[in-house]
Formats: sequence, structure tokens, C-alpha cells
Amino acid sequence: MSAAELASPRSPVWNGGMAQTFPSLRCAVFALAVLLVLTTPVLAQMPKAPAPQAAPVAPPEAEPPPEEIANDSPAASVRAFLEAANRSRWDEAGRYLSLTAANASRRRELAERLKGVLDSRRLIDVDTLSGASAGKLDDGLPPQVEQVAVLAIDGEDQPLRLRRTSDKVGTYWAFSPMTVSHIDDWYSELPDRWIRSLLTGGRTNFLLSAGPLGLLWWQWLALPILAGLSWVAARLLRGVSGPLIGIITARTTNPWVDQLAASLGRPLTLAFSLMVFGLGCSAMQFSASALGWVGALVRSGLVFALFWALWRTIAVFAALTLTRPWARTNPATLSLLTVGSNILRGAVVALGVLAMVAALGYPVGTVLAGLGIGGLALAFGAQKTVENVFGSMALAVDQPLRVGDLVKVEDFVGTVEDIGLRSTRFRTLDRTVVSIPNGKLADQRLESFQLRDRMRLATTVGLTYATTRQQMQAVLAGFERVLRSHPRIWADTVIVKFEAFGSSSLDIEVMAWFEVTTWTAFEECRQDVLLEFMQVVEEAGSSFAFPTRTIHLVQDQPSRSPVDPRPA
Repeated sequence: MSAAELASPRSPVWNGGMAQTFPSLRCAVFALAVLLVLTTPVLAQMPKAPAPQAAPVAPPEAEPPPEEIANDSPAASVRAFLEAANRSRWDEAGRYLSLTAANASRRRELAERLKGVLDSRRLIDVDTLSGASAGKLDDGLPPQVEQVAVLAIDGEDQPLRLRRTSDKVGTYWAFSPMTVSHIDDWYSELPDRWIRSLLTGGRTNFLLSAGPLGLLWWQWLALPILAGLSWVAARLLRGVSGPLIGIITARTTNPWVDQLAASLGRPLTLAFSLMVFGLGCSAMQFSASALGWVGALVRSGLVFALFWALWRTIAVFAALTLTRPWARTNPATLSLLTVGSNILRGAVVALGVLAMVAALGYPVGTVLAGLGIGGLALAFGAQKTVENVFGSMALAVDQPLRVGDLVKVEDFVGTVEDIGLRSTRFRTLDRTVVSIPNGKLADQRLESFQLRDRMRLATTVGLTYATTRQQMQAVLAGFERVLRSHPRIWADTVIVKFEAFGSSSLDIEVMAWFEVTTWTAFEECRQDVLLEFMQVVEEAGSSFAFPTRTIHLVQDQPSRSPVDPRPA
């Protein structure tokens, strides 16, 4: 069937299958759109991890030299405070607080609360702070004061500042007395202050210390619980959304809808679970670094769920399309749909991997640019794989063989079982399976028995040399009569000729075609004709020859001696 016939609205393919595809296609698009709409708010709320910066293109002499961070700079002091707090060295962290006599006894408590405020508000980026000993001199503040962040409390901006100070160890920058006086007010505004107050003191105090990857230990313990609750909530949401989707799709009686809804169940459950998990992580007040990588994982998981749903949708449509009558009755369409669905699912996997890499915060442009270098490696290392993929496309377009065809390839005859992206599998007559790469198969001589409209009988019948001329003529006429009287003979060409004087027989050439397409039917026709041939030969009084050889032995007579005529 040509492309124009397939595109015609009057074609049986269109009327029998494609026209019924669009209701299910609309349902599939609707389901994927719902999944995309549900995941978009969570993707927007989850903060993105900072993307690694691309290497500058400018020459080395044009690059500004990196700023050296002095040991007594604001950046070094804030970094020292955070490192000490992350290790729960609160006395060491309290050194960087400008305490008064009234709050000197609360050194550890204020250091813990300030660390909680900084983690919750995600205020300070140490890389943006000044690395000079004197700090920034052009910020409009006194020389001994440095502003590192601003907090918005009840619509009012409250600065977070450092003051240059010194002790017996040396000169450094500490949080100013004004900043220290606001720590309690800022801490009271934290959403998770209740759990911090609950865990402060006693044996549970270590849960407030920093663990791996910027998470507190209590947050690490809460993550498995949150994951389990998210899965339970996702199952509940899935149970609620199922009837809603059923109401929306109840207008169509197409069986594709039920299978499509069943196939999208697991991706939807995963998406719901990740959305609940992401919202829970946002409520747990992770630090900036921790929320960055957690958010990246959640976004990557949501992208995976979206492409998983798309992959399963393609699989459902491919499987159900192959069962349509217009596909089953058209082998070319059947093979093309099989190869096309494999290629399409492979493309979805490749795009999904790129989308997940982008969701993790890595620049996809750099990945795509790296494909140029990867293409060179691909040309050498994966050229056979690419050759096989293009070979499968060539087999799908040219259609030299289809699934179910009986073909002869190389030195074997077998039935095509599957045409994959890499190779094609054949089931031989001995019931073994032979796999041939598509790249090699596309260049080979393929002999298909499936496309024959008739099958040829070609044989040579040998009669003994005792056969007379009249017997030979009777046999020739009988053979032709037998062939032409067969109900499945192709009457246009029937050849029965006395061919040659063989070494041990008189050879008769027989060639005819039967209008059958299967090997079993041909074997039955051939058997009927050969049995009739035997009867014709018997009635003519002749017989079949078999290889014989006659050897004539000639013995020389012994020579006689001449007789002496003289008397003895």
C-alpha cells in the first residue's frame, strides 16, 4: 500500500483503524497533559541546584585574577563559623558572635539558633562575600562594618551584618551586636523551631548537628519516613484520580482507553509520590546546599515519570495498533510499525536522559556540544551499532522481508521471528534461532518464499534404454495430460520434453507451476503428479532407469606356434 493510499481518508487503513485511533490519542494526550500540569508547580517550587559554569573562552591574559581570601576577611570568618557549626563545635562557632555581658552565657544557644536561621532562610552565599581583610569599602557602611544579607521579617528588611573585632588569637569579623540581638526574634519565626526546641538538650541534641550532604541528622532520619508517607499519599491520590479519569474517558467505548489508563498508573503514582516528597522537603527547612541537591533529584524523578509515561503510552499504542485488522492483513505495515515503535521508544529514552541531566542542573548545551566529540568516538567505537540501526530502518522501508515470512538467507532457510533495532531473528527448519545484524542483513541476498504467487515443479524423469519410440511418445503425452488435468496447475506454461540421452537413461524434462503459495500445499500437488507419472510409465510398458554401467571384457586369443611341415 502506497503512502498516498494510506493518507487517503477513503482507504481501508484509515476507515478501519486510524480513524478509531484519534479518540485514544486524545485520551493519551490528555493524560500526559494532566501529568505535566501536576508536575509543573512542584518543578517551579523546588529550587534549582547551581549549574556548573562553562569554561571561559577568553584568552588567559584577559581573565581577571581570582580574589585571594585573607584569613581575617568577612568571607573567611563566615566560612569558619559555618564549618564549626556544621561540626557542632558551638563554642568555636560562638567566637564569631559579638556578645555582651547579658548574653555571654548563651554563646552556644545563640550560635545554634543563628545557624538554624541561616539554614532555614538560605541567606548567605560565602562566595559572594569579600575576601579582603578590610571588607568592602564602597558599600556606604563604616569601615569596620560589613553587611552580608538582609532578612525580610513582617515586611521589614533587617540587615545581617559583621563587625571587625579582635581577641588574643587575632583579628577577625564577628556578627554585630545588633545582629546578635535579633537572633531570638528571627529564630521564633522559623517553621521548624518546634522540633529544634524539642531536640535541644539531652541525648537528642546530636540530631541537630550537621550530617552528610548538608542535612541535619534529624532530617536524615525523617527522609525515609517522609518517603513512606509520600508513597502512601500517592496511592491515595492515585485512587482518587482513577475515578475522575474514568468519568472523563467514559464517553468513549474504545478498549484502548482502559489499557492506556492501566499503563499510566505506575508513572502517575511515582509522580504523585515525588510531588508530595518535594513539598515535604520544602517544609523541612533544608539548608541551601541540601535543598539544592534534593530538589534536583525530585525534578529529575518527575522528568523520569513524565518520560516513563510517554514510553508506556507508545508501547500501548504500538501493541494495540498491531492487533488492528488493517495492520494484521498488511505485512508491510506490520513490520514498519514494529520497527517504527522501537525507534520511537529509543528516541524517548534518549530525550529523557537529556531532560534528566538538565533537571539535575547540568547544562544540556554542553552535553550536546560534547556530542560532537562523542560523534568521533561513535564513528570508531559504535559504528557497527549505528550501522545496524540504519540497517533496520532500511529493512523497514524497503520491506525485503517481514515477520512471519519464509526466507532463505546465506545457507539456511527459516521464518522471520522478529526484526529489532540491532538484529533480526530467524527460526530455521531445525527449530534453531539464528540472529543476523541488520547492517549485514541489509547488504545480503535475501530470497523470500512468502511473496511467491505460484510454486515451480522442476524434475527430470529417466526411462530405461529399452524404451521404444512409441513408448516414449506415450509417456510424454501422458505426463502432459496429467499436469494439465491437475486443478491447481498454471496452464500457461507446461513443459514436458525429451531432453537428452543420458549416461544410463533417456531423460525427460518436466517443468510446471502450481498456483499455491505454501510449501505444504505444493508438496501435496507434487506428490499427486508424481504418482500419476508412475502410472503413465507402467501403462506405456516402460520402466524407470537407475544408474547402471555395463563393462565388456575382451580377452586376447593366445598366439599359436607355426607347425613344422617336415615329418618327425
